[in-house]
Amino acid sequence: MLITGISYPITGHWIWGGGWLAEMGFGDFAGSTAVHSVGGWAALVGAYILGPRMGKYDEDGQPRAIPGHNMGFATLGCLILWIGWFGFNPGSELAANENVAYIAVTTNLAAAAGGATATITSWLKDSKPDLSMIINGVLAGLVGITAGCNGVSYLESVIIGGVAGIIVVFSVPLFDKLKVDDPVGATSVHLVCGIWGTLAVGIFVEGANILTQAIGVISVGLFTVIMSTIFWLALKATMGIRVHAEQEFEGLDIAEHGMEAYTGFMKEPDALGTTGMANRMDIDRGLQKH
Repeated sequence: MLITGISYPITGHWIWGGGWLAEMGFGDFAGSTAVHSVGGWAALVGAYILGPRMGKYDEDGQPRAIPGHNMGFATLGCLILWIGWFGFNPGSELAANENVAYIAVTTNLAAAAGGATATITSWLKDSKPDLSMIINGVLAGLVGITAGCNGVSYLESVIIGGVAGIIVVFSVPLFDKLKVDDPVGATSVHLVCGIWGTLAVGIFVEGANILTQAIGVISVGLFTVIMSTIFWLALKATMGIRVHAEQEFEGLDIAEHGMEAYTGFMKEPDALGTTGMANRMDIDRGLQKH
């Protein structure tokens, strides 16, 4: 509510409502910056203030992989989003004209290219294709093309989506190393690839200026970081933004809803015993101070 009710309308006006960025010629047709980067900046600040999950980092500070439990559902969600983008990008034309079909094609090409390059890149990097990276590659391509989907050629849309798919494969582990715990790589997809897509307008779209695009990225980023920092700290000081360590350890399905989400799963005793729980409690207390 705070982001969508206060911060987003201001930066949205700068870009789409005849504001100062629009007057400068800043191009962001469907929202690589106005929507995705704004959400990415807010998520980055929130993840930093919240701190990592218990067990995400070992004693040496190295990140541990915490894989998703149902990649089939994650893939289905990606495909639903892919379909939804045909309303998001072509719908931003706000008219039923010949541009709608063109935008749908550039959007689709970028998504496919992002998925393909993420597959190849993760395969070369880790010696096997990573489904989570493929999913993020598709979404990265969609986010990247959103700013310029109405003004780039088909080949350029493939390039934009393909580069986004490569970027996301390296961005996800980078944030892990920076101690920003982003469980699904949303910051990499929406922030990093939103920035790339916005700058790509200055590279590929006729009449656009990459300096103007960079000014828009920086100004919207600074404003969103300041506003979201205020919002997150205010929520932390009032309502709180993190559950108790025991609730996190037990699982929010039980702590928040009073039932098990996955009753068919067999629970195993903690291999670390009570010492492991104590260590996790210590981690949580440190995060609360952070």
